[in-house]
Amino acid sequence: MKYSKATNYALHTMVYLTLTPKGKSVGVEQLAKIQNLSPTYLSKILTKLVKAGLIESTPGVKGGYSIVSHSRKTSFLDVIHAIEGHTTLFHCSLEHDDLQNEDCLIEKVMFEAEKKMKDELNTKYISDIAKEIDSTKK
Repeated sequence: MKYSKATNYALHTMVYLTLTPKGKSVGVEQLAKIQNLSPTYLSKILTKLVKAGLIESTPGVKGGYSIVSHSRKTSFLDVIHAIEGHTTLFHCSLEHDDLQNEDCLIEKVMFEAEKKMKDELNTKYISDIAKEIDSTKK
């Protein structure tokens, strides 16, 4: 199972912004430099995070991006959905007429596994990772 590079960058960006002091925003140039990315590419990712309500954008010379609320519990799944959407990872590609139009049994197994993964990712919070990183710096 593989998520896009954009999801990887989005998760790292979310952790970085969570570690940024409340009330301070970070410009796209700085965020891109930290991850060794093009600002244009990262801007597309940031736009998706803004649309999902996970971060906010402040325009202007001293503008940038910041976490919407440091008190909000943003899960890994929230970030994944913001970037990847809400599609399923597996789709049965075969017709099952020979099984009297029953559902694809393979698909059922895959959906159950995906549900368990989503449940797990929904209990892992960006803020917890940020706290762990912050505690190792002290």
